[in-house]
Amino acid sequence: MKCRPSLLLALFAWLLTPLGAVAQTADEQFLAARDAARAGDKAKLERLAPTLQAYELAPYVDYWRILLDLKDVGPASVGLFLERNQNTYVAEKLRIDWLRQTGKQQQWEQFDVEYSRLAQPDQSLACYALQSRRARGDSSALDDAMPLWLNLLEPPEPCYPVLEALIIDKRVLADAVWARIRRQFEANKIEAAIYSMNYLPPSQTPDKKLAQTITGKPLPWLLKLPGDFSASRMQRELAVLAIQRIARNDPRMAAEQLERISPSLQANEKGWAWTQIGRQAAQRHLPEAVAWYRQAGDAPLSDDAAEWKVRAALRAQDWGAVRSTIEKMPPALAAQAAWIYWLGRAYRAGGRLAEADALFARIAGQPDFYGNLASDDLGRAITTPPKAPPPSREQLAQVQANPGVQRALAFFRLGLRSEGVREWNFALRDMSDRELLTASEIALRADIYDRAIVAADRTREEHDYSLRYLAPYGDQVRPAARDQALDDAWVYGLMRQESRFVSSAKSQVGASGLMQLMPATAKWVAQKIGLKDFHPSRVNDTETNLLLGTSYMRLVLEDLDNHPVLASAAYNAGPGRARRWRADTPLEGAIYAETIPFSETRDYVKKVMSNSVYYSALFNGKPQTLKSRLGVIAPRTGGEGKGEDLN
Repeated sequence: MKCRPSLLLALFAWLLTPLGAVAQTADEQFLAARDAARAGDKAKLERLAPTLQAYELAPYVDYWRILLDLKDVGPASVGLFLERNQNTYVAEKLRIDWLRQTGKQQQWEQFDVEYSRLAQPDQSLACYALQSRRARGDSSALDDAMPLWLNLLEPPEPCYPVLEALIIDKRVLADAVWARIRRQFEANKIEAAIYSMNYLPPSQTPDKKLAQTITGKPLPWLLKLPGDFSASRMQRELAVLAIQRIARNDPRMAAEQLERISPSLQANEKGWAWTQIGRQAAQRHLPEAVAWYRQAGDAPLSDDAAEWKVRAALRAQDWGAVRSTIEKMPPALAAQAAWIYWLGRAYRAGGRLAEADALFARIAGQPDFYGNLASDDLGRAITTPPKAPPPSREQLAQVQANPGVQRALAFFRLGLRSEGVREWNFALRDMSDRELLTASEIALRADIYDRAIVAADRTREEHDYSLRYLAPYGDQVRPAARDQALDDAWVYGLMRQESRFVSSAKSQVGASGLMQLMPATAKWVAQKIGLKDFHPSRVNDTETNLLLGTSYMRLVLEDLDNHPVLASAAYNAGPGRARRWRADTPLEGAIYAETIPFSETRDYVKKVMSNSVYYSALFNGKPQTLKSRLGVIAPRTGGEGKGEDLN
């Protein structure tokens, strides 16, 4: 009996199919190829590759094949892939890999070709580019490298030749080396600082054991220092570094020791040491912080030290110090919304009303903490902008057909969230407002809430705040909030910041679910509310997560004066810290938020409270003020400690 041609073709295709792939779907084959690439199994990857050529994620298979042989492939093969996949995230990935390899091998001609096409070079590639320019005799390369000396405190490996070239070329002398070491100590980059000591002249270079003693046991070393060490630059510099290390744990002890050794120090050394004591005291909310900063005189301030000087002055209500410190900030720092706002407040406190309003007007209307505060100070109601029309069927089809969007959705379908996030964010580049809102709608329909928010957040002129401030899980969130007598706008504001409504979200420290509950917190709350048969595996269950999360919000709210600012800080950093961060006198809620010692919690509280303003406006249709939500923080009680243990 003769076989029909179609049957012969089917049989032939089956015989060519790699062994083990017959029963696999394309998704399964792709995941198998990914596993093979990660395991370095070239043979398996090559067997699977032909079956995936028409698959939507096929460029990744080709990328893995090149990557496994990157040391042996030539520029022609890489160039062919980049041309075939131009303007895609996977092409950018290969370009970066190729640049790292050619830079490491100092193949500068090949490096330069692709570096010029790179969208956003990281610091290591930027340093390779500087190396390439030096190799070509470009004398201006070291001019461009000079800002790295003080700002690049923990450099990647490719930057060391550039930094060392500054030493060899005598563009950096001992003063600049000590300045770099101070910055590294200030940023707690101790290993990098000890390495930088190798750049000092021999007469000023401490041995490694001495350097480690300064960092590990600064007070005993300082107490044994000879009475008059003023003639030794190394001893003086090490002494102020020891003061800095002591201040990290005990600013008062550091101040006492600095007073003791002060006669042996030069003015700039004393000035820097006082800025370090002031900065640590400010972070601990010690009342001496402003006075210690004042002792520093006109000593230069790092950005971090300047910011904490302003915060210390805010806690002390010293508006003159707020004004003068911000006015002396470098332009790039002073241009940040935070310092525009607080400078405006300082001008208003000093009666310079027109100047204050001009500063508020620069940032009012921006959908963030400082934009909200500026609007409040100008008497402008915070409302959501007019809602853009929904995308048309044609617009949805056009954005859906974007290959980057298709690849992102495919990754999400496969459960590969990190890959999906990177593809999605790359696909949003250069999109118009209409395209961004369309992409947001596509993500919403696919229940990828965090990417819907990201897309809607990027619009510039045309907005849809119902997408920017999504409120999914309404049938579960609102009853849970109502059962705990909580403001649903605050609950949603916190959830948006915690997880962006990704129910499977898990943080690096182990927090889980929509409300990002830590295991110990979940267990404690379950016991507190009498939740029977609780098991840690239930934390990611939406209903359980919401019950535990909203219950915890209620518990900390009741424990902290029913104040949402304190409760928000407690949700992130713990109730004990939120309580200790209060002042001895009533404190404006905005100043409390601004002076939270932990940068993560400080940013978190600001965003939660700003989010809640917009959710309330969307839910209730009424103008809002952020200041009414921030309110005033009551003083700490007599039994609560002053200052914060940051360890």
